[in-house]
Amino acid sequence: MRTLLVTGPGGSGRTTVAAATALSAAREGRRTLLITADRIDTGEEQGLTVQCLAPGDEFRADLLALQNRAASALDLLGAGRLEGEELTPLPGSDELALLRALRDAGQAAYDTVVVDLPPVPRALTVLALPEQLRRYLRRLLPPERQAARALRPMLGRIAGVPMPAAWLYETAARWDTELAAAQAVIEAPGTTVRLVAEPGPAGADAVRAAATGLALLGLRTDALHANRVLPDDTADTWFAALIAQQRKTLDEWQETYGERLIPLPHLCRDPRGADDLAGLGVPAPAPAQEPVRWPVVDALADEGVLLWHIPLPGAVREELGLIRRGDELVVTAGPFRRMVPLPSALRRCTVVGAGLREGELRVRFAPDPDLWPRTR
Repeated sequence: MRTLLVTGPGGSGRTTVAAATALSAAREGRRTLLITADRIDTGEEQGLTVQCLAPGDEFRADLLALQNRAASALDLLGAGRLEGEELTPLPGSDELALLRALRDAGQAAYDTVVVDLPPVPRALTVLALPEQLRRYLRRLLPPERQAARALRPMLGRIAGVPMPAAWLYETAARWDTELAAAQAVIEAPGTTVRLVAEPGPAGADAVRAAATGLALLGLRTDALHANRVLPDDTADTWFAALIAQQRKTLDEWQETYGERLIPLPHLCRDPRGADDLAGLGVPAPAPAQEPVRWPVVDALADEGVLLWHIPLPGAVREELGLIRRGDELVVTAGPFRRMVPLPSALRRCTVVGAGLREGELRVRFAPDPDLWPRTR
């Protein structure tokens, strides 16, 4: 399955580009799913399914189901029951609805899935959620503590009250399974990101920050759509300064993205319907290429260290942070942070330095004499 995650600055037209991408894929004969939180007119296109997220409905259903599972404990406490009509979505329900849609998409029979993500940097927060939440669950409810699971029913009968630990662990296990399914779609080899931005200073800053955050998550940007590009041959001098500003940014993006830069014309109106979407000329997704890799380079013979290369395009040296915590490395790049498990070889080493070169954070690890295998 080919999955395209579409995001960009707010107001850049990412929803329109996501819809146009899905339409192009469907017209090439691919079974295509478009996941979006907004309503957009794509027409009655054969092979294209549009799923409009309804986080409010899902939030009410989830909370009522949780209330039913905890009914015994709530009755014991004398708690009043909540009715569906009085429930309104809480912050975070949109993100959870999107993750559930990603999970379901991974289990469906589609050739192409196009996901209209929220604006950057909220989109990066959503994409990082499955890995982060699973890590929190493992820390708060370690799997090894479930060994005493068989004793809980007996303890409940002795005490004469329901034991919440059983359903708590069961709920955590179910959440972990659902999060793992969403994470599998995000990290799949066929998943890439498409950025959408208007060429200009604000768009350039947003694209630079997004590229750094996506690389930190191990995600690859396969295209940058420069949206609402004005024509060069306009006779209206009022647009001259804006056109020059766009051209300067487009030249910079061309140097960085090359063939992955896809300019889209300004239609001088809000795109409406399948004809306008097709008129943008958004190409269907190409086959996925090699995913982003963080290689460990053996420089023991020359420098006595192992080098871990972490791609961070657009990162600023003054905004980088690096902390070793057990078998994890905490990497901070501007507003983005990720807890990264160390490869097995590096767990037997200590961090002795790091540097930013050519868009890569290169972390130096020296073998720990007490843990590293001795050679004769």
